[in-house]
Amino acid sequence: MTDGFRLGRLDHMHLVVPDKNTAAQWYEDMLGFERVEAYKHWWDMPGCPIHISADDGSTSLALFQEGDGHQATPGIGMGVAFVLPGDEFIAFAKALGKSIQVDGKDGNPLTSRSIVDLDLCFSYGFFDPYDHELELSTYDREVVKNYLAKEGISAIRYW
Repeated sequence: MTDGFRLGRLDHMHLVVPDKNTAAQWYEDMLGFERVEAYKHWWDMPGCPIHISADDGSTSLALFQEGDGHQATPGIGMGVAFVLPGDEFIAFAKALGKSIQVDGKDGNPLTSRSIVDLDLCFSYGFFDPYDHELELSTYDREVVKNYLAKEGISAIRYW
């Protein structure tokens, strides 16, 4: 039983591909996907995905380039991301280390201080017991910024 939060809707899935631009083009040509403009700043960044969507960005595929820190190994580089409203995201953060005990991507226990600032959203990344990568994100940046300031937490930034 979770402690005060409910999981949100599916946001995106991670796929590791040999060439993210070629894969994006295939999905565009064959299945009608389009690149999500909100993530344009990531398209050419090593280690960052190209997000493509068939429903105007409500859900997307995040295409990661194999070799940019991502490997095409079963169970690795494959994951699901969920989006939560800001208050639910904060409830998850508060439950970490208490009713929710999971290991982060670095193998250490995930805590409220494990939050990552990805510019467009805040996120927690971890694995399920079967080595599937899971991500919980929120786009309610102001709500989370206020929480972080109140708690004295500095979000992790990769760039």
